[in-house]
Order: sequence, then C-alpha cells, then structure tokens
Amino acid sequence: MQLNLMARTHELPTLADTCNFIKSLNKPCVAQLLAEAKGTGAVAVQPRSGVGGHGEMLELLSRIEAEANPDILTLTIDSYSRLGMFDHASRILHQNPGALNGYPLVSHGWRRGRDLNERTKQPLDIRHGSPISDHLFETAIASGITSFEGGGIAYNLPYAKKVPLEESIASWRRIDRLCGELADQDIIVSREMFGTLTAVLIPPSTSLAITFLEAISAARDGVQCLLIAYPQGGNSLQDIAALRSIDSLARRYLPSGPRVYPVLHQYMGPFPRDKAKASALILLGGLVAKLGGAAKVVTKTYEEALGIPTVEANVDGIRLTRCALARIFDFIELDEATITEEMRWIEREVIELVDPIVGVRDFHKAIVEAFKAGRLDVPFSPSIFTMGDVIPVRDPQGAIRYLSCGGLPFSETTRRRNRELLRETAAPKEQLRQIAGDVHFFSDQSDAYLL
Repeated sequence: MQLNLMARTHELPTLADTCNFIKSLNKPCVAQLLAEAKGTGAVAVQPRSGVGGHGEMLELLSRIEAEANPDILTLTIDSYSRLGMFDHASRILHQNPGALNGYPLVSHGWRRGRDLNERTKQPLDIRHGSPISDHLFETAIASGITSFEGGGIAYNLPYAKKVPLEESIASWRRIDRLCGELADQDIIVSREMFGTLTAVLIPPSTSLAITFLEAISAARDGVQCLLIAYPQGGNSLQDIAALRSIDSLARRYLPSGPRVYPVLHQYMGPFPRDKAKASALILLGGLVAKLGGAAKVVTKTYEEALGIPTVEANVDGIRLTRCALARIFDFIELDEATITEEMRWIEREVIELVDPIVGVRDFHKAIVEAFKAGRLDVPFSPSIFTMGDVIPVRDPQGAIRYLSCGGLPFSETTRRRNRELLRETAAPKEQLRQIAGDVHFFSDQSDAYLL
C-alpha cells in the first residue's frame, strides 16, 4: 500500500498534512489515554452519540463533555453512510439532517471532522457498522480521528445480508495496513474489535474467537493498539470471566508489540423501558467493567428502549457508570472459584474455535472457509454467508450456553458440558419461547426479569 492512499479520493489531504494536523492537536489520542488508564487501574468511560447536522453534533459533543466529562467522545455514523450510500446521506443531510440516525462524516467532509476535533477536549472515536469501510476510514484519519471500531467479520455478518466475507476482510486489511504505515509516522490508531456481533445471546467464546481472529489479522498488518470488546451478556460472573480471559488469550494469540485492552460494551440487548430498571442495568454494567478489569466501558442510557437518547440521558448514563467505577464499591467480593472455572472453559472453547484456523498458511481464506462450513458461526446473523446453525440459550443462572453447537469444532467434552449446564432447559416444543424470553432477559417483556 502506498503512503498516498488517502490522496486518491476527492479533496483528501496528503498523509503528511494529516500527520502534522494530528500531532498539532492539543489532546491525547485514545491509545495514550488507555495506556495511562491501564497503568493506574482506571476504566475509561465512553458514551455513544451521533446526529446528522454539524452544528447539532458539535453541540451534542460539547454538552456531553461539559456536563459529564467522559474520557472519550464518539461520532456514531448514520446508517446510509455505513452501507456506502454517501449520495443518499448527502441528500438527506441537505434536506433534513434531523432524519439521519448518526453523523454522516463522509458527506460533511474532513474539514468539518477537523472542526469537531479542534473544538472538543477529548479524543474522538468512530463507531459505525460498515462492511466496506475504506472511504469512511480515510475521511476519519484526515479529520485527525485515530480511533476506529470494526473489522471484516464483525462489521459484516451482523449487519449485511449479501456482502462476501472476502470483500469485507480485504477492505479492513487495507485499513489495518494504513494503520501500520501511520504507526511508522508515530501516529497510533486504536482499532477496536466489535465483539457484540448481533447483540443477541452471543456466547462469550463466539465473541472472543471472532474478535481475536480480527485482532490477529490487524496485528499482522501493523496495528499497534488493539481493543478487544466484549458485550455484557447478563450473568455477571460469566461476563467478568470473559473480560479477564482477554489478557490470557492475547498472550496466546498476539505478538508482544501491540498494546491490547479489554473493553466492555454495556448490555446491548433489549433494554427495560422503566427508567429505574434501565438505570440499575447501567450500574451493573459499570460494576462488571470494574470487576472484570476492563480498560474502557462504552455506556448505555435509560432511554435505550425508546430511541436515540437525549443529551440528559447520555450524561446520566456516564455519571451512573462512574458511580459504579468508584472506590466505594471496592468492598465487593466475588466467587473467584466460579470465575476461574468459567474462564477455563471460555478459553478452552475459544482455543477450539481459533486454533484450527490460526496455523493455516492462508489465514484469511481459512476464516472464510470456516464460516462456509459452519466451523465458525454468528447466531441470528442476517448474512447468507453464515450457516446459522448455532443456537444459544441461557442456563438457569442466566449465563449464555450453546443449546446447539452446529458445526463448531468443539470437543465432545465441551459439548457435554454445555448439555449438562442446560439439563433444566425447556423441552423442544418450548425452546422457541425460551429463546425469545432469553433475548428479552432484562426487558420489561421477560418473565425471567431479574431486576
């Protein structure tokens, strides 16, 4: 890849100009911030936020920053831009920006991106969901934004129906190679792997296996800052175990050069509509991040079930999460034996999923072939490039297990443990109802509501 990759698209600045701009910003990058947080044992806090208009986006970021002081700010990209429909996003932007469900950075252009960067104190992160992300990434980097979420698997299979994995993986490899070239210029881009996937009953080992496959690819292409994001599933001991497993798996699969940080996404499934119950779930997410050793937590709001949150709800979500991270909760003691046992099994499942792929000469082809054969799978994915044979449910304690392993290359020992943990699960005729109830585990619609 040439250093002038960004110059091939319309009006983008040269790489040298972009590097100079990034170095001139009077703020830390996300990689620096996370390194400092990990050194002190702190947990960085990041909200989600994105609206269509530029002035409105600046106001949103400014108010969140002034009223809640998060460590990282977010530009959530609109759904048209995520799918590469930039002309459509531009038309709506000019007609009715309030109709967009995020910020169309490509349509606004890198100069406005730089304006947002210069007028905020904290570093910006791009959150989106684009299978093919080259143009968005180039615009983000030209804007001086050096934190970018996603990967060729996790930003394809949960979001798109007909995008071949070969195409999305190739797009993200181009991005990661450019990250390597930027690292040569002392610009460290933080690359967060989106373990949330479909956000519907994702077993920890599925989430971690896919994020580590993406992280292995990114590290080989030169990325120097890797964030392994895990979605809060609902059983706190299982979630804490999954977060704690990230360091061990990183030592197994990743080279010693890149820095690796565990990240928790607060619960991404159906939220309760009741404010008090939603707030309790947010508080629980903060506690899981703290007790699981996350370097960063991405927050939710009590308006999650109602639509795009107000500034006030976003601010309250950040503040509530910070309460959970406070030293006042240091008294909490956990069942460490149960967590250790859960870690052992999570790591075993990840190893059984990843090891058959990681040693293959054509690593990326092996990933594609594994999904074609069902040796990797994403539950409830809309993509035609997954088998869709894996069926997860919750065990009696609310932990997510495999009711059907499909074609996953699990050992008989692993399969037997999942069967044993689900021995009290519903009879076959009731399983569809159970799955629906498990999806709505925390929502007001669930009979098993635990709050």
